Amino acid sequence: MARIKMVEEADAEGPLAELYAASKSRSVAKVVPDILRTMSLRPDFLTAIDAASRLHFSDGALTRAQHEMIASYVSALNKCRY
Repeated sequence: MARIKMVEEADAEGPLAELYAASKSRSVAKVVPDILRTMSLRPDFLTAIDAASRLHFSDGALTRAQHEMIASYVSALNKCRY
């Protein structure tokens, strides 16, 4: 059971519903990632984190795949499912 209160996709309204729809459209699995839903009570914060995440995982000095590998490795070290 989650300890962080989150707004379910079906209950999202206004700007949050728009953020969820945009996130879902970019998702390979066509879902709103739980890590983003944890910020659903603060759509303003969610907007900033989503933008930072997309920038972080874009190609630059490292490819997106390399960013994902590093994030996965660090999550495993921290025993975090994300």
